[in-house]
Amino acid sequence: MTDTPARPATGLHPNALLTFVMALACGVAVANIYYAQPLLDTLARDFAVSRGTAGLIITMTQLGYATGLVLLVPLGDLLERRRLIVTVSLATAVALVGTALAPTIELFILCALATGLTAVVAQILVPFAAHLADDDQRGRVVGRVMTGLLLGILLARTVSGGLADALGWRAVYWLAAGVMVCQALLLARLLPREPGQTSLSYAALLASVLTLMREEPLLRRRIVYGAAGFATFSVFWTTLPFLLAEAPYGYPDSVIGLFGLLGAAGALCANVAGSLHDRGLSRIGTGSFLSLITLSFLVMALFAHELAAIVLGIVLLDIGVQGNQILNQGAIYQIRPEARSRITTAYMTCYFLGGALGSAGAAWLYTLAGWTGACALGAAFGLVGVLFWLTEWRETSR
Repeated sequence: MTDTPARPATGLHPNALLTFVMALACGVAVANIYYAQPLLDTLARDFAVSRGTAGLIITMTQLGYATGLVLLVPLGDLLERRRLIVTVSLATAVALVGTALAPTIELFILCALATGLTAVVAQILVPFAAHLADDDQRGRVVGRVMTGLLLGILLARTVSGGLADALGWRAVYWLAAGVMVCQALLLARLLPREPGQTSLSYAALLASVLTLMREEPLLRRRIVYGAAGFATFSVFWTTLPFLLAEAPYGYPDSVIGLFGLLGAAGALCANVAGSLHDRGLSRIGTGSFLSLITLSFLVMALFAHELAAIVLGIVLLDIGVQGNQILNQGAIYQIRPEARSRITTAYMTCYFLGGALGSAGAAWLYTLAGWTGACALGAAFGLVGVLFWLTEWRETSR
């Protein structure tokens, strides 16, 4: 059984090199919004602010990302995509330089907002890759590109923690800025020219995003699944550094960053999730992944001081969140091929608003109820996704 309608093949095929380059670029771009996560405790001490204030770094980065999704990503349907991607990549490099130079937490947060705003170049590349693929291969192509994106998320935490311990947290952002400049040069050379898919004005283009949300029930449903899943992801990664920095763990930034590598299971399952989509198994796969998310928080809440339980929880959480994300994107990119960038805007804006809600709520709740409170919040978001998924089966039966 499938919940994605068939569409005619595009006749376009991204080759292996191009798919790899796009996957690499997505990973490099999205990594910029995760470098701060293992550094929150260090940043709170360095800027002499509370952990709740430091947690706003993640919230503002995600809000910036959501803003970029609204204002920049729709341009992928309007403008020549290669030029747009290169320009936004260079803008990210400028924002990262500002972060490296920030003398106060206020300026750091402002630059984090700008970094999130421009890091949406990853979400211009993903629908671009989907556009180049035929329908019977789209899930796999999106899965491969998303594998690069997910590995970028994972390695961001590890590189950030290790580099911060060795050279200080500012070195993380100097390196990131240099990498973005190199990425812009590579993409300018290798990406194909792709004209806009619409002649709408910019204002009409933005307004059409709301029209798509109103007219496409599949998009609305997948938005709920995605927002709930990413809220749990943000709850966990916003509060984990606080847990690991305290007794009985007491880990430094470099060790905290290594925990991101445990999420490799989520990245490795991206191709599996893509294959599930192509085989018409999106619905049952979605329910399974959402259930794993909820289970992960129950395990980590019950055994908070057992390292093995935290490791198991991370693996379950990342498999659930990333598998759910691949199935969501595989489904929505079957809708209206000429509007894939705007569909990305609708979906990913709500996705990151869910993440911002999760990180803000987690930072606040951790100060009140500690790790148990944060896990309860994560499990609640996961349960919302599961309960909404059950309504899909009920509607089908009716």
